[in-house]
Amino acid sequence: MDAEEARRVDATLRRLGLSWVVAPVDPNDTAGDWSVFDIADPVTREPVKADALASVLAKVAQGPLPSAGSSARRGFVIPSKG
Repeated sequence: MDAEEARRVDATLRRLGLSWVVAPVDPNDTAGDWSVFDIADPVTREPVKADALASVLAKVAQGPLPSAGSSARRGFVIPSKG
């Protein structure tokens, strides 16, 4: 993925509450390919496995994601009679 796609993936991961890191594959080349990693340290990080990414995609496909900082739920507002 490129940097713009990485930005969108990162935002989605944050909304899902996942702490994975979206970063350039080569830390010195931000114009190159990006990927999802388990931690930020470029020396010890490992790419997130395809099955883990697939589970995230399945969760996203289930319906809309919550907005950042939002706890809104579907329902009804019933005004009080008072």
